[in-house]
Amino acid sequence: MLTGQQYKDSLKDGRKVYFQGRQIEDMETEPALAVPLQVAADGYDKHFSAEPGAVNPLIDAPRSAQELRDKIPVFMEMDLLLNVTYQSLMTLLVAAPRIEGVAPQYVERIHAYVDDARRRDIRITECITDAKGNRAKHPAAQDDPDAYVRVVDRTPDGVVIRGAKLHISAAALGHDLMVMPTKNMRPGEEDWAICAAVPVNAPGVHITNTSYHPYGRDERDHPTSSKISVPDSMCIFDDVFVPNERVFLDGQAEQAAVFAHSLGLWERLGGTAFMVEQADELVGLAQLIAEANGSAKISHIREKIDEMMIHATLLRAGLEAALLHAHATPQGYYYPDDMYTNVTKFQGAAQFSRMVRHLHEISGGAVLTAPSNSDFENETLAPFLEKYMSTGDDVSGRYRTQLFHAIRDTTADAYGGWHHVTNLQSGGGMFAQRLVTRRHYDMDRAKQLALKAAGLTGA
Repeated sequence: MLTGQQYKDSLKDGRKVYFQGRQIEDMETEPALAVPLQVAADGYDKHFSAEPGAVNPLIDAPRSAQELRDKIPVFMEMDLLLNVTYQSLMTLLVAAPRIEGVAPQYVERIHAYVDDARRRDIRITECITDAKGNRAKHPAAQDDPDAYVRVVDRTPDGVVIRGAKLHISAAALGHDLMVMPTKNMRPGEEDWAICAAVPVNAPGVHITNTSYHPYGRDERDHPTSSKISVPDSMCIFDDVFVPNERVFLDGQAEQAAVFAHSLGLWERLGGTAFMVEQADELVGLAQLIAEANGSAKISHIREKIDEMMIHATLLRAGLEAALLHAHATPQGYYYPDDMYTNVTKFQGAAQFSRMVRHLHEISGGAVLTAPSNSDFENETLAPFLEKYMSTGDDVSGRYRTQLFHAIRDTTADAYGGWHHVTNLQSGGGMFAQRLVTRRHYDMDRAKQLALKAAGLTGA
């Protein structure tokens, strides 16, 4: 296993990482990258063991429904990079038996890679969403065939790929990029049916970065985002060679969607677990600011908080159902139920804006206009700010102001906007969750109940 410092040193490998148009030689010197880098390094130190042959137990595949359940609180403790590593490895393990009947040659490679990744204690990020070009056209019909990542050359030793993957969280901070098809491919689209593990420092890989990190601003006014910011990337593959042992699908168009479906399930489980925690956090912020404002007993405020509590409880119930109805692969690895996971993720995303709206209505306009922490340190301003931001002897102005900063940071600033979009789009977006629900819902039973209600059972 690696220590945090060994992890940092391992990233100084010639990788091409960019931020705001500049190539970054040392991520520790760039605040928007240094913070998540340190979070990942702290995660390494937290789980480090010097025992010979030790591996991180957090990325063990669950062997029972209870082990899967036990992973949920662990998700919340993991740094994002470790979380997506776990999701990447579980994606491969769940996908392997699904392709074995058609492409058995890849199954041994998958298991060998998973074992090696665990042994080397590397971090892996998921690369699934393509540039896509014209959304009305399939990959082979695009004006630019590179709109979807594809194989442009095959040699006896491996393949050469070209294209780009977008919306990739923490790509610059990992060791490998798990590239997989974003959708099912048609006959004639074999070149786009490629799944492979690409080293971040492979020649031809370029990684851009955007970030909601509040760099250049007082971090005290951003109590959440300043501590847990994560860069999002475009990963560009400019004729990148990938050796055969790192290729897990190549040309089997009919199997292209297997990896996307598997990844979507694990992403949605992680997303659902986070949404459950986030929903409770929003309830807590709503209650605290209502108490600080003196409005906690007003009927319409209480009704909004009640609705937020019901939403949070329903999400938790959906997560429980997904775990209760867990399934096992032929190899004995457990994964959550597809339908309950997708339904809960959909509901969490669909209602997120409404819950945030309730929070903002309860809070008031000071979510955006509350004075900064630096203002409270100004000798002239401090007495006035304490006087006018206070709502009574038991609620200090600074306390109430900090609540406003927390609400703004998590729901109404760069980090809040990031959450608004990622809750909708992560795990394949809400349309994908509708499709999975439609595939697994027991429509025949629903129709029989409807026929019975209509007195048409014997028709």
